[in-house]
Amino acid sequence: MIRLNLTQRIWLSFVLLLFTIGVTTAIIYPLSIKDTLTEETYRIIENEQEKIIFDEREIPKKKESPSEFIARRNAARSVGHFLISNQYPDLRGAVPEDNVLDEMAENAFKQKKVQARYELSYEDATLFYEISKVKDEQGRGGFLISYMWDTYRDQMVNRLWIRLVIILIITGIFSIIPAIWLARYLRSPLAILGKRFEQIAKRNWQEPFYWNGDDEFFVLSKQFEDMRQNLLRHDYAQKTFIQHASHELKTPIMTIKSYAQSVKDGIMPKETTEDMMDVILNETRRMEKRVQNMLYYTKLDAMKLDIVTKEDFRFGDLAEENVERFMYQREDIHFEVTGGHYMIHGDEEQWSILLDNLVQNALRYAQKTIRLSAYHKGNSFIIEVFNDGEQLTEVKGDEIFQPFRKGNKGQFGLGLAIVKRIAELHEGKVTAVNINNGVAFQIKLPLKNSQTED
Repeated sequence: MIRLNLTQRIWLSFVLLLFTIGVTTAIIYPLSIKDTLTEETYRIIENEQEKIIFDEREIPKKKESPSEFIARRNAARSVGHFLISNQYPDLRGAVPEDNVLDEMAENAFKQKKVQARYELSYEDATLFYEISKVKDEQGRGGFLISYMWDTYRDQMVNRLWIRLVIILIITGIFSIIPAIWLARYLRSPLAILGKRFEQIAKRNWQEPFYWNGDDEFFVLSKQFEDMRQNLLRHDYAQKTFIQHASHELKTPIMTIKSYAQSVKDGIMPKETTEDMMDVILNETRRMEKRVQNMLYYTKLDAMKLDIVTKEDFRFGDLAEENVERFMYQREDIHFEVTGGHYMIHGDEEQWSILLDNLVQNALRYAQKTIRLSAYHKGNSFIIEVFNDGEQLTEVKGDEIFQPFRKGNKGQFGLGLAIVKRIAELHEGKVTAVNINNGVAFQIKLPLKNSQTED
């Protein structure tokens, strides 16, 4: 397949358009004009014939030489007339040659109409003629035959065709100017857009791009600008993620390093070696947990383009399993589960991680109660984790679900960010709202993602 750039495509389209117009005109125009001029030829014949019949001009009284019949072929608008009486071969006027005359006479004697049109081919030419029933000066019946060669028609067709060709050539020449302008006009915004893509390829996406003018290019520039804004946000999020991840890993690494160095130097920051090893192990677990969260968060980000494997599972089973896992971390907390009979359609592993993160977050702030609920509200199916702790302050929109956002108790992490990603993968939306005596984290899902247990 031949590869063409935009300019070559414009010129190719332009040439094909002219070629199509030229070929179509070459086929249709001569046929149309030929039919029109044939009709015009018959009108000329009829007008001349009417002058003889109705304008008191005498019907030819004598037979003329057949040479006059051939001579008229060179005259563009010359009309010949001759009369055939019922006593054929009583002929008068510009009588054609015998073979032509016989055909005309045969058509005349067969004709039932007062007036009729005919044509015949003779020596590579066409002869148009019209036969009218008339009476001579003695009242005898006969046929007035008026004829005309196709010379006039062919001359007009040729003249008009030549003029049309000239017009097409002139039009084609003058069309080069708008074609050049169109090529430059179309290439201009694309060239600018191409330069911007080059800048983006070099990770230089700070300069905004707006195209004021044509709606199509304006839409294209807006789409480009949206892409640039997304890249900026992604770049910022990536840098922020790396900074926070480095900070989060740096603290436990420094702790492990300092304690290991202390052991090596024989210094005992703790009372026993076992106590020092416990600190190292705790910091290791803390670092392992954060690495797992970062890896899982990145995995969820990559899963946006994948199809989530979904199955039906009971909310109550998942919630009870979650409660059993965390109920001994704080024995002063009372756990409640409501709506356990609802079935969720989704990825069970991801929902387990979602509830884990919400319950861990609730454990930090709850005073006495954590409640896991599932219920219908309007056109939504809602999964909710409530805690009766301190209400949210100075939090707007999705801020609380941003990676590594610092909580009011100094907590950093990816837990709530992971919750948000999992909810989005299931066509849901997560929100944090203050309600009576506490805070509720709600995941709103389409009703199709739930059903009541049979």
